[in-house]
Amino acid sequence: MTIKTQLRVMVTGGAGFIGSHLCARLLNDGHDVLCVDNYYTGRRANIAPLLNNPRFEAMRHDVTFPLFVEVDRIFNLACPASPVHYQFDPVQTTKTSVHGAINVLGLAKRTHARVLQASTSEVYGDPEVHPQREDYRGSVNTIGPRACYDEGKRCAETLFFDYHRQHGLEIKVARIFNTYGPRMLPNDGRVVSNFIVQALAGEDITIYGDGQQTRSFCFVDDLVDGLIRLMDSPADITGPMNLGNPHEITILELAERVIAMTGSSSRLIRKPLPADDPVRRCPDIGFAERTLGWRPQVPLEQGLDKAIGYFRSLMAG
Repeated sequence: MTIKTQLRVMVTGGAGFIGSHLCARLLNDGHDVLCVDNYYTGRRANIAPLLNNPRFEAMRHDVTFPLFVEVDRIFNLACPASPVHYQFDPVQTTKTSVHGAINVLGLAKRTHARVLQASTSEVYGDPEVHPQREDYRGSVNTIGPRACYDEGKRCAETLFFDYHRQHGLEIKVARIFNTYGPRMLPNDGRVVSNFIVQALAGEDITIYGDGQQTRSFCFVDDLVDGLIRLMDSPADITGPMNLGNPHEITILELAERVIAMTGSSSRLIRKPLPADDPVRRCPDIGFAERTLGWRPQVPLEQGLDKAIGYFRSLMAG
């Protein structure tokens, strides 16, 4: 489904975990790529292999300020995505989602670019419907510690659809579920990176609550393929669209699998569940399957093996 025409594509948050994989894939597909990042959670090392490509350009910029560039496509991934980072400066997190959306939409309006918003499964909050379909409106605590991220993304979705209705912009909205793989930050507080780093270091592995809460983990290459397919889909397919892996696993099962795969002697210890932490999270991806022909292909064990290899080399220096 990849568009064969060479396009000028901007990726905000392009030096981040998902953004850097997306930049590499877009270059491989033959496009010119502008990576925009303020390096708050993005890392130069993530895009270092791309810097010698004449079709790649990196710009240090914060999306809460307007951009003045010429592009054909925009992937808006800019925003810290793990609780550790987005709760550090919650006001700035909200600004990044809301002001960032306004700025990329303004740019898209001026340049007539198609624009994709990387939204999140967090818009469903602690869901009362399982699995989550796109027509479920969510159960979100608007004043909780996670609201800066959840509500910021919900407002960004609102802005995208208002620009679409009011100005005729070609928009796409992807609701991304838990994603993992190489280039995750070791200190980002996400469960996959936490477990792998703790296991490789031989430290106790922290389980919050009873460990029976569930998540559905999508390998980053599968997610990037879904994002590109959505961007390349017909203009009338706006989303929102769930992109994630429908295979559900408990946090306890994940911890035990990581311990086994790393050969670690780590013990499991339990701590209280953080406020508003969802008990179950699993996407219904029927919409993506029907319209994009997309379904994750990388099994969890294969993806974990790649992530473990990445963190093993990272920790070895």
